[in-house]
Amino acid sequence: MNSKIRNGVLGGLAGGVVFGMLMAVMGMLPMIASLLGSKSTLVGLMVHLVISAGLGVLFGLVLGQRVERLGTGLGLGALYGLVWWVLGPLVFMPLMLGMGTQFGTAFSGSNLMSLMGHLIFGVILGTVYAVLSRRGTTAAVLTR
Repeated sequence: MNSKIRNGVLGGLAGGVVFGMLMAVMGMLPMIASLLGSKSTLVGLMVHLVISAGLGVLFGLVLGQRVERLGTGLGLGALYGLVWWVLGPLVFMPLMLGMGTQFGTAFSGSNLMSLMGHLIFGVILGTVYAVLSRRGTTAAVLTR
């Protein structure tokens, strides 16, 4: 598997697990599950992790070559998280749920918590991606 894809999946899952824990505490996972017509917290977590892994792959393919240092990974990850906060909970998800875009409530309490979660996701994704890329191969890190 291409290292950009592998490192992106691992970074995305790492960020997704932490963000998923925050979403669980905030009671947001059933809303994620509703994308599949479910109300299950577990289904919401699984959907969230699949999305997180996919976003990690996209990060690796689009930005991976720019991540040469830890600071670059952290900065690009934070910017990536910000972009996905706008695209995810403010545009795509509400449109998929028939609610219309949510720009008018972007700075409400729950959306600010979502912003924090997306930034944390992006920072973890970018940091993990940078660390794995610096080592040259994910396999070396995983076997230590």
